[in-house]
Amino acid sequence: MIWRNITSVNEFIFLGLTSNPQIEAIIFPIILAMYIITLLANFFIFVATITESSLHTPMYFFITNLAFIDICYSTTISPRMLKDLMSQNKTISFGECLGQMFIGLSLANAECILLPVMAYDRYMAICYPLHYTSILTRHVCIRLVSGAWICGCVFAIFMVTIIFNLPMCGNNKINHFICEPPEVLALVCVDLVFLQYAIFFLGLILLITPITFVLASYIKIIQTILKISSTAGRKKAFSTCSSHMIVVTLFYGMIMVSYLKPITVYAREQDKMIAFVYTVITPMLNPLIYTLRNKEFKAALKNIYKKKMNLFFS
Repeated sequence: MIWRNITSVNEFIFLGLTSNPQIEAIIFPIILAMYIITLLANFFIFVATITESSLHTPMYFFITNLAFIDICYSTTISPRMLKDLMSQNKTISFGECLGQMFIGLSLANAECILLPVMAYDRYMAICYPLHYTSILTRHVCIRLVSGAWICGCVFAIFMVTIIFNLPMCGNNKINHFICEPPEVLALVCVDLVFLQYAIFFLGLILLITPITFVLASYIKIIQTILKISSTAGRKKAFSTCSSHMIVVTLFYGMIMVSYLKPITVYAREQDKMIAFVYTVITPMLNPLIYTLRNKEFKAALKNIYKKKMNLFFS
């Protein structure tokens, strides 16, 4: 069904992040280094969470799922971008473009829902600590994460089905380095004013709803923290929440700038830079933010290191 209306376009050509070969040669090792750091940092989160019993808590279960999303998202984008930077032929098949968009939208929307879930986790841990473990059981955590993944996939199927069923008129050049919905829609040869507004308002709802939930959770959290008499207690509570707030601000901030601008405003070069931030930089920063600012996680990594060294020298 998806292929029915597409007769004149069988492949697409990326114009890339830049058309300057010298700049491409400079940014290739930078992007490669970022991708390697992303994989290693998120892999360490997996290892630490699985091997250290002190990290077998709902918070780290959600962080591990976020790490998995970052690995998948980065792997969907970065290897393809690196290949294109080293090649003059930046052609991507119709099926590859469809697949990249579907996976990207699924992961981005799953993260969009997972972040409010993580805010709820912090809300329960700080505002209702005595009921935390009894409410956020392993079964409940799995349901919450499963719901995020299912909603992400359903939304992606809906968007991809609509976009790739629209007729295209032969122009197959995508002024981007990935198959983003706005860029593919720019190739469609029918009036898209209504559809653009529909997508805009759908995106508004999908973003504003979780952002509102996150803000409401943190308003309650801050009110509870301010009631803590101990300065050390307040500092510890703020510390556990600050990492999540940084991640939330980075993710939602970039997505809102990219997708919730007025439809008449369309700056391709700016959009590419924004996309570069949330597809390459943010997946690398997320694990670093959580590990570098988290004493519990750093202690777990030190413990793993000591165990490995003891095994090596024994």
